Amino acid sequence: MPKHFQTIDAARKTLSAIENSAVDELLAGRIGRRDFLRHGSLLGLSLPFLGSLVAAAGFGTQPARAEGKPGGTVRAGIATPGGAIDPVTYYDSGSYQLVFQTAEFLCVTQPDLTLKPVLAESWSPNEDGSVWTFKLRKGVRFHNGEEFKADDVVATFDRLADPAGASNALSVFKGLLSKGGTQKVDDHTVAFHLDAPNGSFPYSVSIDNYNAVILPASYKGDYEKTFEGTGPFRLESYTPKVGATFVRNPDYWGEKALPDRLEFKFYGDVQPRILALQAGEVDLLDAVPLDVSQVVLNSPDITVLRVASTAHRQLHMRCDMAPFTDKRVRQALAFSIDRSKLVDGLCRGMAATGNDSPFAPAFPATDKSIPQRAQAIAKAKQLMEAAGLGGGFDITLTTLRYSDIPGYAQLFQNFTKEIGARIALNIEDQDKYYGKAVFGQSDWLDSPLGITDYAHRSVPNVFLKSPLVSDGPWNAAHFKNPAYDGMVTSYLKALDIGAQRSAASDIQKLLLDETPIIFSYFPDLLVPVRKNVSGLPPIAAGLLLDRVSLG
Repeated sequence: MPKHFQTIDAARKTLSAIENSAVDELLAGRIGRRDFLRHGSLLGLSLPFLGSLVAAAGFGTQPARAEGKPGGTVRAGIATPGGAIDPVTYYDSGSYQLVFQTAEFLCVTQPDLTLKPVLAESWSPNEDGSVWTFKLRKGVRFHNGEEFKADDVVATFDRLADPAGASNALSVFKGLLSKGGTQKVDDHTVAFHLDAPNGSFPYSVSIDNYNAVILPASYKGDYEKTFEGTGPFRLESYTPKVGATFVRNPDYWGEKALPDRLEFKFYGDVQPRILALQAGEVDLLDAVPLDVSQVVLNSPDITVLRVASTAHRQLHMRCDMAPFTDKRVRQALAFSIDRSKLVDGLCRGMAATGNDSPFAPAFPATDKSIPQRAQAIAKAKQLMEAAGLGGGFDITLTTLRYSDIPGYAQLFQNFTKEIGARIALNIEDQDKYYGKAVFGQSDWLDSPLGITDYAHRSVPNVFLKSPLVSDGPWNAAHFKNPAYDGMVTSYLKALDIGAQRSAASDIQKLLLDETPIIFSYFPDLLVPVRKNVSGLPPIAAGLLLDRVSLG
């Protein structure tokens, strides 16, 4: 037997049936290197072990990344935090970009969507994915000197899953993890007993869920006073509305940070941020919107990191209000859109085309054999006639003033004129649009027609549940379909990648038919840095600055 077959055969004897099914998919050519690494890491297999299997199967190895030089102060320009910073409740990038430097997750996503262990060393599911057991890293201490243990993990997730609290993570944990479901096995082992089986649970306790940083069990609030965590940087100073500085943590459990110091400057708008980068006042920015990207793309002193993202704009149509109670009207609006003009024009080619489901091309389970919906004006007019609306209709589209969304709204308005839809635009500030983010008190959730921004996720679970299941807290389309709900349950509980792919295909076909939400494009994330900056990992979740170097 050739050596590479011996390597694979020996490894397979140590794997579970679910883990071996991923190897089967790889060897049969149904998934590639990237998807195999991603799925294997999800199941808790180490990346070096997975890499050895990939190499033995003839898929090559990932080149090592060059390490930068230590020292210096890295200066970042970010959005002003939205209020008092509390990892339990925050939702804005200005807040979590700071916390990511000082606090850590059980695991983090990599650019290829694999999961890298951080405060967890490994994890594994039981047979049906209803219990996930995490082995925690030993020898880790919080900045205050307290030892990191299972009690901290239990307290963190009980805090986040408490329905009586104000946790922003309830959008992830509702129906997935309840308070009391996180149980200590021993000082360095925790078992998550889920409300329902879930085949991709580790992403819910990763950086994908930006509230899920591990805090001490003793945490009582007032985070801004200490920025307590286990991370590679410690707080030096924090001034609300102005900025923050952090210094290298000399007692960090892992590889010490390269920069001596981080300096964050806060900006209320994106234009001053860009001017500061151009003037050399800062070294890098958090992500900039597509509509201002051309300014930095054309600068000789600036490099823009393009990160393929699953972020998107959901164009919802209320299925419980005329004229959208008839799916033919919803389909007609979707057929009126020229998606190439959105991708190549509005997004300047820096986006992937959407096919009216949350399954972006970047997701491994996406069924790419399903035909892409394209503009078809004649078909759209036929659908309008069949729905009794040959003369068109009048309606208002309500949305928010953010990034490319106003431009998208105007293009949609023009596209739909061709089929008789007379759409008035109501473009609001973000606070007014989202309101209290509950039904009856939110223009987002109550408007008959609207466009909403959704941030990147490494798995589609939140996209599939919160805005689309019958009782979803973000169901702006008021879409209620028991068949869809059942398909999502099947997808979420699947541990086997083949079962995930089958369920995903069923979901994509149903949503193309029902069209409660139009998913036209998935824009790239654009992160501008000055030319002398290296080592920033191109991940869509946020800025991780510990390996950044200034050349």
